[in-house]
Formats: sequence, C-alpha cells, structure tokens
Amino acid sequence: MSGHSKWSTIKRKKEKTDGARAKVFTKIGRELAVVVKLGGPDPNSNAKLRDCIAKAKANNVPNDNIERIIKKASGEQGGANYEEIVYEGYGPSGIAVIVETLTDNRNRTAGEMRHYFDKYGGNMGQSGCVSFMFERFGVIIIEKGNLDEETVMMDALEAGATDFITDDEDAFEIRCNPNDIGAVREALEVKNYKFDVAEIQYIPSTYTALTSEDDIKNMNKMLDMFEDNDDVQNVWHNWENADEE
Repeated sequence: MSGHSKWSTIKRKKEKTDGARAKVFTKIGRELAVVVKLGGPDPNSNAKLRDCIAKAKANNVPNDNIERIIKKASGEQGGANYEEIVYEGYGPSGIAVIVETLTDNRNRTAGEMRHYFDKYGGNMGQSGCVSFMFERFGVIIIEKGNLDEETVMMDALEAGATDFITDDEDAFEIRCNPNDIGAVREALEVKNYKFDVAEIQYIPSTYTALTSEDDIKNMNKMLDMFEDNDDVQNVWHNWENADEE
C-alpha cells in the first residue's frame, strides 16, 4: 500500500454519494436482488445476503427498503435478472481500471463502458489485462474516534483478519481473505464495532501518479461517468493521487 490510506478516497466517494442517495440505493438494491436469487431470502442461511444487508445499512439504506427489495427478489416475479460482468481497461497514461457491473443488458453496458474509456483518453481491454495488478481483500474500515489501537488490532486479528493498517489519522483499515469477510465482520459486530465500509475490494499492488492537468481532468471525468451509471457497482483503480484531486 502507498503511504496514504485509501480511506481518503472512500471519504470522497461517500461525500459524493450522500448527495445522490437514490443512485446508491439503486446499486445496492441490485446487489441485494442478486444475492437473494442466488442464495435465498433468509439471511440466517445466506451469508452473502448478511454481508449485503450490512453494506446497505452502512450506506444508510432504510430497513423498509431492504425488506422490500428482499421480498420482491424472492417472489416469482422478482424483476430483472442481473448478470455480473467485470470490465478492465486503462485510463489516461495507463492508469489501471476495473469496473464491476450488474446488468440486465450486457450489450448496452459493454457499449457504455467502452465509450467512457475511449472518451477520456483510455481504452477498454480484454479480461485479465489489468486484474493481475490487483489483489482482492475483504476490507473493513472503522473510524478511530476514541478507540484504543491495540485493542482494535487484537480484536481484529482474533476475528480472523490478516492485516491491520493504521497509517490514516481518521480510521483503521482491517483486511482479510475475501471469503472470510462475513465472519470477521460478524465477530467484530459482537464486540459492538461500527463500520463505515465492509466489502470486498481490489487493492492495487502498485500505484501510478498523474502529473498532466489534462490527464487528471480526464481521469476524474471518467470516474464520474462510471460512478453515475446505474449498471456500475464499483470502480477500482491504481491512481495514486486520486484522493488529492
């Protein structure tokens, strides 16, 4: 990880989504619908649904909305069938970009993703062209507040975490095996920890800085286009100075 924490990038993202709650609810609603169709509507027997509900609550999705989405998705007329597709490509000056989508029309989504890459000085590549530069981790973010660092670290490691990062002044970052994130989160919930983020993320092994003003402007515009698209669930990249722009 670079010297600065990704938490600042997450905060930037959170500030933006606070002003577009309906769009956030739409994206999480799709994710809930998919996990319900795959594993059923009972969170007691569907671990992915438990994780998704926790993510929804962290993003302030009301309980009524969550229950309504689960009920609709579990019915025979459960609405659209969404397919998970991951797109990979390059932004300006070779910034590696991974875009996770849930779509009911792969042709529409592929065309839009390609357009965003091309429009802002990048290009969409083949599957695997940049994913080798990232590693998937379960990531849990807890604001430091008045918490004791050593206590949080011991609780996290006891819960099954593989790494504990403290170099951000505002938050602790806990990492674990992607398959273990539900168990780690639930073990910490038992100890009354509250999370700002609890999800599986792509973490880049190396970062690339942008120095050209045009590249920085185009990269920001590209990310905005991806994030504003309802089909896009997450965007991951290795732009080093993203949180400084």
